[in-house]
Amino acid sequence: MQTVRPPAVAGTFYPGDPRSLAAEVDDLIGGVEQLAPRLGFPKALVVPHAGYIYSGPVAARAYDVIAPARGIVKRVVLLGPVHRVAVRGLALPAAEFFDTPLGRIPIDQDAVRGLASLPQVVRSAPAHAMEHSLEVQLPFLQKVLGDFSLVPFAVGMASVEEVAAVLERLWGGAETLIVVSTDLSHYHAYDKARQIDGATIARIAGLATDINHEEACGATPLNGLLFLSKKRNYKIKLLTACNSGDTAGGKDQVVGYSSFALHEGGGEVSLDEAGGTLLAIARSSIENSLSGKESKLFPESPSRCAAASAASRRCGHWGSIRRRTPSARRSATRVLPR
Repeated sequence: MQTVRPPAVAGTFYPGDPRSLAAEVDDLIGGVEQLAPRLGFPKALVVPHAGYIYSGPVAARAYDVIAPARGIVKRVVLLGPVHRVAVRGLALPAAEFFDTPLGRIPIDQDAVRGLASLPQVVRSAPAHAMEHSLEVQLPFLQKVLGDFSLVPFAVGMASVEEVAAVLERLWGGAETLIVVSTDLSHYHAYDKARQIDGATIARIAGLATDINHEEACGATPLNGLLFLSKKRNYKIKLLTACNSGDTAGGKDQVVGYSSFALHEGGGEVSLDEAGGTLLAIARSSIENSLSGKESKLFPESPSRCAAASAASRRCGHWGSIRRRTPSARRSATRVLPR
């Protein structure tokens, strides 16, 4: 009998109705300005995990850059901090599948078996049961990538080296995407938060490996990713940053958000890599056509996003974030930004 982890925060952090959720994600990703087609895509992303009404535009900026990975990436290694259940190590779920309103995602059992010799990898159904830091990423991944398998970790107490060792074993090639879920500072006044988060963003951009949990709630998996990225000579790029006071919350107590992309070397795409990507895109398009599936290899035209909203201008972002429409706001229930 198949064991399934059902969605825990659908209807609160994001819409629970499949059509509303699909429209919400399309709206968020469609609001990211794209100035030119992209042939390459990053190896890893750092993304926030609050309710979509708060951090959705920041997450969308990251997921937009992996649009060319559709049909290429077949496995996502997803790490986020535990918020409700303490755990020692990196906890895998007991379930064989994760459900969202958009469908069912299989856990990569071969990858799980390959981690058996690492003592820091444990199993914990309770750690995953209500954990939102992982769940809120899944609808974005489903819409952008299509079909993929998942290796999800609810990360508790672990050293930088322990996290890096797990990532090293799962790093793989172009078929594997790494995603680390973290917010920045919590519940400071707006101006103070901008000061704190600005310093943290600079440290992340410098591949620091001693980020603390006051700076980023997902510091443990983040430090492990940054450690391994530095070892592998990966380059990191800030995509966007703001806080809940810029999006949908008040300014007395805000939560900070940022998104980053990590690329091999300088992040530029060689001619050989571009050719390989184009072949993979063509193959995916043919397969989708034969199977009757929709093929959306590149994001929608940004023509609907003529100008950045006042909130997104305050974010200091790279690329614009579109103002949320009233219908989109109604589709998400306000929850405390976390």
